[in-house]
Amino acid sequence: MSYYPEQVLNKPLSVTNVSRRQFLKGLGLSSSALVLGCTIPGFATLANAAERSDTELHELNVFVSISKDGTTEIVCHRAEMGQGIRTSVPQIIAEELEADWQRVTMRQGLADKRYGAQGTAGSTSIRSHFNELRRLGAAARLMLEQAAAQRWQVSTEQVRASEHKILGPNGLSADFGELAQAASLLAQPQPEQITLKAAADFRLIGKEVKLFDLDDIVAGKAVYAQDIYLDDMLIASIVRPPVVGGKVKAIDDSAARKVAGVVDIVTLKHRGYPVATNPLGGVAVIATNTYAALKARSVLKVKWDNDDNQQHQSDEYLQHLKTLVNQKGINIRKLGEVYQHEYDQEKTLEATYSVPYINHSPMETPCATARISGQGADIQAEVWAGTQHPQWAQRQVLAELGLSDEQAGQVRLTMTLMGGAFGRKSKADFILESVELAMKLNKPVKVVWSREDDMEHGFYHSISANYMKAQLTDDNGADYWIQRVAYPPIGWIFNDKTDRPSAGDLSVGFGDTPFAFNNASFETHKVDTHIRTGWVRSVACINNGFALGSFVDELAVKAKVTTTDMWLKLLGDDRFEDPRPQGFKYSNYSMPWDTHPIDIARMKQLIKLISDKAQVNDKLPQGQGWGIGFLRSFGSYVAAATKVSVQDDKVTVLEMHTAVDIGVAVTPDRVRAQMEGAMVFGLSITLMGEIDVKDGAVVQSNFHNGPVTRMHQVPKMFVHILESDHAPGGVGEPGVPPIIPSITNAIYHASGVRIRDLPVNKHLKV
Repeated sequence: MSYYPEQVLNKPLSVTNVSRRQFLKGLGLSSSALVLGCTIPGFATLANAAERSDTELHELNVFVSISKDGTTEIVCHRAEMGQGIRTSVPQIIAEELEADWQRVTMRQGLADKRYGAQGTAGSTSIRSHFNELRRLGAAARLMLEQAAAQRWQVSTEQVRASEHKILGPNGLSADFGELAQAASLLAQPQPEQITLKAAADFRLIGKEVKLFDLDDIVAGKAVYAQDIYLDDMLIASIVRPPVVGGKVKAIDDSAARKVAGVVDIVTLKHRGYPVATNPLGGVAVIATNTYAALKARSVLKVKWDNDDNQQHQSDEYLQHLKTLVNQKGINIRKLGEVYQHEYDQEKTLEATYSVPYINHSPMETPCATARISGQGADIQAEVWAGTQHPQWAQRQVLAELGLSDEQAGQVRLTMTLMGGAFGRKSKADFILESVELAMKLNKPVKVVWSREDDMEHGFYHSISANYMKAQLTDDNGADYWIQRVAYPPIGWIFNDKTDRPSAGDLSVGFGDTPFAFNNASFETHKVDTHIRTGWVRSVACINNGFALGSFVDELAVKAKVTTTDMWLKLLGDDRFEDPRPQGFKYSNYSMPWDTHPIDIARMKQLIKLISDKAQVNDKLPQGQGWGIGFLRSFGSYVAAATKVSVQDDKVTVLEMHTAVDIGVAVTPDRVRAQMEGAMVFGLSITLMGEIDVKDGAVVQSNFHNGPVTRMHQVPKMFVHILESDHAPGGVGEPGVPPIIPSITNAIYHASGVRIRDLPVNKHLKV
């Protein structure tokens, strides 16, 4: 059964023939014979497409072009960081176009509002635009078919596209390239004329294809931000205030200026509150090479004037959060009545779980290069960076230059490949640093972040505490459910008066708990914030998924049933769960309810599948244990199972599985890779992930005291992709949350040690 209702499948999509438009040059697109642009609904509404001027065409945001030799070029306007979006977007369009994959090329779009939304975060790129991308390919296919029909003087019903050709009656055949010029003279099709292929006829979607960028990555030819080199370019390494809000008080740069290759020592401007995604300020060492910049920085002496945030101690703060969630909070969703109930202590379980601050720690640290030319109203900037939000960064650069958003053409931002990002590179602080310094020095400047910079000055996953309480029912279910959470909200960085999570924040794995209880209360608390928090892969699903998955396992132990059975019992009958009638302003990850409901049947299917594939309920040798976890997030359903051994207080992870239902899996290889990456990322968080803050400053500085998963810690991994025709969900983030409780639950079943406070290495050796 598909959840593509007719009103969604037939949603109007404006497609425009822009083959001879001058504005293509501004986007860096080639002058092919046929170029089509479309607007993804939700970004802008287009009408009377055929009458649009070049200035109006700025609203188009996805493009496909076909040259006279048949080469098909598809623009990917999203950022690539290993998730495979530069393959998946062309793959979807090429499918409906009936293109030969060997003749398809990909072009990376620049930061430009003419592409619509370009932010690559929240696992949105495919799940939000799958059918719209298909319709663009289908429109190009139809125009080629119409051109062939005119040439052969037959009806369009007598021709069809197949593998980069249009086939007609009596053996007639023409390559796409032969028809592209004629097709470019046609009016673009109306929305009601565009038809999509049946899933059974897919040749590319859901199939293994060669990834764009693969050859260059393997050969070491791929270009990342660290690879950018410009003539006369200078390198900057920045000493930033250790405490958020700190200012430079005094500088002794005498030794630093003596290092060969040092050009200057520059104080960056202090930007105050709210911190937003602005630079923290500090002192930059400017040199002709990276070695000199880092060497001089090591002998640079800076005294800081820190504000009240230097009082922040993460251990004390975490205890405060745990105390808060053990008290009644601000209700955000209510069902029945829990506070008038007298709990049966023999059947009642309550637990508090905590997660520390966590850093992104991508293997490629932030880096950006900027070149400034001109002055005043004529000033222009060129920027090269790996960024997840190119247009947001572009707008911030415009503001830095004193330009308006309407002058976006004066800032050219080129997106490079990213060696990991996980949300860190959605913030443009490192980009603004390069622009500020390039303006001051009147030369191109590359700002290079060291590992220490990345670890000490990040936008961290919020430190958090979750409280759970429930009473077992006579049929081994649970009711009278209380669920609380407290953590510094991400919204604080944009408004420093923000003191609790928004409804959108609470929609990710907390307020959407889908259990069939009769009485429940979901609550949060107000808190103060002292360091920069931000989006880390899976955001609050990390702590919410850990708490929920752990508590279900604890309930199963108390009820003396398997964790599989407890999940199935709590989920109840097949249905679409909807928390909105219970007073919760549920965001559903900004997805339409009709295409992405909370489907209990799909949840139960995944939990049964992971239990079967991993054989989690089979008897194991003493000292070994299986654990499972599950969470629906970002429109996808993911279950995880982990087997561990605990011997002499040392945890060894032996085997890991994920079972995933993401709807239509466009590029299965990337789905597997993302899930494998999620297992490794989840291992890092669970076993060792922690950022400590003492006197307002981050304690960890590199992998020796802020470790990530090493190769010897990675076990055998298995990914089970459920074939599905449901609307696509996200892939990049949903794999992480269920991994975490699957590991800690496995540790309990192997050793009897219940871990409620992450990371594991605070309790056992890893």
